[in-house]
Amino acid sequence: MFGRRTRLRWIHLILGGALAMPYVLVGTVIVGPVSGSANVFGSFPLQLASFAVGLPLAAVTSLFPLTRPLESAAVRWLGGVDPDRLAGTPARTRGEKGRTAAWFTLHLGLGGIIAGMTLALPPFAAVLILLPVLSALRGSRLGLPEVFDHTWALLLSPVAGALSLAALAGCAAGCGALLARWAPRLLGPTAQDRLAAAEARAADLAVRNRLARELHDSVGHALSAVTLQAGAARRVLDSDPEFVREALAAIEDTTRRTVGELDAVLGVLRAGDAPGTAPAPTLADDLDGLLRRTRADGRRVRATVAADPEKLPVLVSREAYRIVQEGLGNALRHGGERAAVDVRVAVAGGHLEITVENPLTGPRQSRPGGGHGLRGVADRARLLGGTATAGPAGGTWRLHVRLPIEGPAAGGPA
Repeated sequence: MFGRRTRLRWIHLILGGALAMPYVLVGTVIVGPVSGSANVFGSFPLQLASFAVGLPLAAVTSLFPLTRPLESAAVRWLGGVDPDRLAGTPARTRGEKGRTAAWFTLHLGLGGIIAGMTLALPPFAAVLILLPVLSALRGSRLGLPEVFDHTWALLLSPVAGALSLAALAGCAAGCGALLARWAPRLLGPTAQDRLAAAEARAADLAVRNRLARELHDSVGHALSAVTLQAGAARRVLDSDPEFVREALAAIEDTTRRTVGELDAVLGVLRAGDAPGTAPAPTLADDLDGLLRRTRADGRRVRATVAADPEKLPVLVSREAYRIVQEGLGNALRHGGERAAVDVRVAVAGGHLEITVENPLTGPRQSRPGGGHGLRGVADRARLLGGTATAGPAGGTWRLHVRLPIEGPAAGGPA
């Protein structure tokens, strides 16, 4: 009851009492003439009446747009309420404004009561605790009841003083807990707000996943290709200078293109644009270049293209390029050094079919943290309404993907 959170909630209540004071003063201006009393503060019932008149005025002023954000910030820092359960935007709808008014009235009402008790009870409790010790207090004009003239009352007065302080602490803790409990209901987001936030998080996650796939497919393939090309060039450095020159040219071309793609993806991250705004290669743009760079280390890559890349939808062509790239990168990482790779791209039954095969030269080993590439291929196919399968077939590792050429997913924005 005396922990840090309780103390902060007590401060929150006292702030509510301070905010209530202007409304109480306005209430005294109204209550005084109505009651015919010139001294409202000299009568406790009139003070309560002024307080009751001021609270509706507070509810009206709570319609000010900044009320909900400010109250949410206060109850978040002082009340210990989870920020995700509070709305930090101004109230717009009638229901939101009504809940904000109810909260503001509750905060100022409980805060005014606790603030008044905090001002009155500690001095009163101190007098009761010191009354048996200081005889001067008994003869002073403090307005103490005559019961304190009895010895038994003097002996019990310290107990009454301590209990009044405990009652103050208990009331403050209870009111603070009550405000913290009701804050999410009165200041929290509506169902529409939560749905919009969930959709925004899902969209952000989709963007992150898309960018992660782009980085994995482009940079991962490039690193695999460059590593193999550099290794092949090193082995024939003295015996085949012409092959070394071709390998170095392929390394230069691969790294230049990859740096361009990396800059494009990083530009999307910096600008906060949608992932589709980043320029990405397609089958029509760079299938031949991709095959040429893969062959630069001497690997035999047989490609059969029974489709016109120029006639494919841009989105399908772009995703198909990344799938072929990942299939070739997979073969580079897991196939033998001189193992041949077969790539087939064809159109059949309204689908673009992509097949990448390479011989299994030994037990297939996954790299630490590997497997992201094949999951990325499956994600790309699923987003377009297609299918993807990968696994051993006899002595061959086979990746087969079918992408619909027509339909809402295939024809979506590029």
